[in-house]
Amino acid sequence: MTPTALSSLCRLDDIPDGNAIDVEAVVAGETESLLVYRNGGEARAYLNVCPHAGRRLDYAPGKFLVRSGNIICAAHGATFTADDGLCQAGPCKGQSLRGVPVVVIDGFVHLA
Repeated sequence: MTPTALSSLCRLDDIPDGNAIDVEAVVAGETESLLVYRNGGEARAYLNVCPHAGRRLDYAPGKFLVRSGNIICAAHGATFTADDGLCQAGPCKGQSLRGVPVVVIDGFVHLA
């Protein structure tokens, strides 16, 4: 599969390993901000929305608090496991980020 501007979200190498970036994509017909997290050769994507109050997770546009495999909501400190989006601590404990299926092909992250 050859990456195209329509199918490719980003290059895997655009994401520092163990960190996340923000990309825009059309999901279910709507343009959404996505948090794309990299763990080695794998990527996970979530809507950039905290389930607690519906606010963005980033503390500045495209800047996320990611520590030791956890994504931390800048607004209220909710802590999500980056590999599955489950909230481990904070005001929405037990809830999850809304995952968006992605696949890595030839070094590019694509919507699945």
